[in-house]
This record gives sequence, structure tokens and C-alpha cells, in this order.
Amino acid sequence: MSAQDQIRETITKNDVVLYMKGTKMMPQCGFSSRVAGVLNYMGVDYVDVNVLADADVRQGIKDFSNWPTIPQLYVKGEFVGGCDIVTEMTLSGELDALFEAKGVAYDKDAANKIREANA
Repeated sequence: MSAQDQIRETITKNDVVLYMKGTKMMPQCGFSSRVAGVLNYMGVDYVDVNVLADADVRQGIKDFSNWPTIPQLYVKGEFVGGCDIVTEMTLSGELDALFEAKGVAYDKDAANKIREANA
């Protein structure tokens, strides 16, 4: 299976996928850590894909999304963005709205606490 096929299958079969450096429990870069931290704190059930474990997937995800950086968040097969976009969406409430529209469970109180802490 090619990296592109593997990526397509992963984002199709899972509601929320984070392509990141490291894992959700042990991120290997600050940007991946920030996005994983937001998802973990909000109690989102997601699949983490460690791009450092497979060079083909690491380049493949960049080609797949036409986005040059890692991490990359996908919700219900849709590319959401990287660290800056996810951070902005979290602080504006857009990420909550996306999760609600797509039927993804998350902790609304935790999301509000993130916004309060960054106000």
C-alpha cells in the first residue's frame, strides 16, 4: 500500500486524525505538543500518526494535503490545518463548532477553560 493510500484509509476510517511528530502521549516537537495537548485536554478521541516513524508518510501527508508543515489535523476526512490554525480555531470557538457540526464528542467545559486561560 502506498503512503497516499495509507493516509487516505486512515483519515477515512477515523473521525479525528492528527499527523504529528511523536505520539499523543510523547510529542516530539512543540507544535505537535500544542495540538495534541488541546485535543487531549478537550477529551477528543483521536488517532495519532507519528510521521517520524515513516519517511514516506512524513512526506506523503505534506503532498496529500498540499500543506508543508506538521502537525496536520483531519476531522471526518477534512483537512483542518496545522498548529497555528488549530490554536486560532480553539481560541475563537471555531474548533468547537466544527466538532459539533461533525458529531465529534469533546468536553465543552475544557474548551471554555482554554479560552479563559488565554483571554
